[in-house]
Amino acid sequence: MTATPKDELARVVRDHAGRLAAALVGLTGDFATAEDMVQDAVEAALTHWPAEGIPERPDAWLFTVARRRGLDHLKRQARYRSKLALLHWPTQPEPDDRLRLIFTCCHPALPRTGQIALTLRAVCGLTTAQIARAFLLPETTIGQRITRAKRKISEAGIPYRIPDPDELASRLSEVLAVIYLLFNEGYLATTGEVSHDRNLADDAEFLATLLHRLMPAEPEVMGLLALIRLHQARTAARFDADGRIIQLPDQDRSLWNHTVVTNAGDLIARAAAHRRPGPYQLQAAIVACHAEAKRWQDTDWPQILVLYTMLLRLQPSPVTRLHRAVALRYTDGPRAALAELEQLADTLDGYHLYHATRAELLRADNQPEMAQEADERALPLAANPAEIDLLRHRLPWR
Repeated sequence: MTATPKDELARVVRDHAGRLAAALVGLTGDFATAEDMVQDAVEAALTHWPAEGIPERPDAWLFTVARRRGLDHLKRQARYRSKLALLHWPTQPEPDDRLRLIFTCCHPALPRTGQIALTLRAVCGLTTAQIARAFLLPETTIGQRITRAKRKISEAGIPYRIPDPDELASRLSEVLAVIYLLFNEGYLATTGEVSHDRNLADDAEFLATLLHRLMPAEPEVMGLLALIRLHQARTAARFDADGRIIQLPDQDRSLWNHTVVTNAGDLIARAAAHRRPGPYQLQAAIVACHAEAKRWQDTDWPQILVLYTMLLRLQPSPVTRLHRAVALRYTDGPRAALAELEQLADTLDGYHLYHATRAELLRADNQPEMAQEADERALPLAANPAEIDLLRHRLPWR
């Protein structure tokens, strides 16, 4: 089936927007101008392609139009003659340029909301309207975030470069955090009326895949990509026909994409070979223990407990302790897990999953009345529609 001009443009933007913007930023020296040049070229394609047909090399067509849009900008600068000769569309990928673009979008001087919006716009090629729909926010709000982020880059003189070796680890951690936050919002939304957004999760997987392509020897990049793919592999089994969450023990594992699970396991093994364990590698290994078990009862809980203990040493967190307590239930029993949760009561009292987990442990310990009280405490704290529905169905009087 022949793609329509609109579909082909969407594909080209998805595959090449980051490369386009990266090449133009590197040549014009101005982030905002380069990003605007790409958007102008996309708008021109929406007009010309339906009337004139899809060009033979649509990515080069977009770059040529963007180049023309940028000529006036360059003419106003002393660098015009030297830069103009370099404004050509490369025949081979420019990984360093795209890597610079990702690090610029995720610079720690920008607020997290600005990092995410700018990354989706510049690297993934999403329009302001698409980003606004994904986060259920007005277009004006997203537009302002993008504008403020670009202004901050310009006014603060944020360099368009890959960080120096002495700061690469911390800066890479920031990039990974942005991608992971984006994935989590798509995997299980924290706001709005939808329980999950597959497109947003796919955007995060795209970014993680691109980052891995650009930094193939970084174990934490491999870990994040494996983690995302393992979660994505279970998508078809996560919700029923009515949109209700199907919890892991009850999921139909034949619906999981086992090829993806196997490939993610290979990524984890390659990352582990570097002997530089990190939080994303450990989280991926934990999810792999679940994904590789043929049945719920085959889950390797002792191994999961070991991995959570390692994760706590690397990245102490009350939420990680909460997850470790779940593993402890299956190795040492529900009372051992409840004792662990008691130590988190003050810290996680406002977190719905603390109370929901406590309810499950109390039920496992034959304390149904206290379990119901814990679910009642969790319900008003939950924001995701599917999680709210799950909690309501656990409360018979609702």
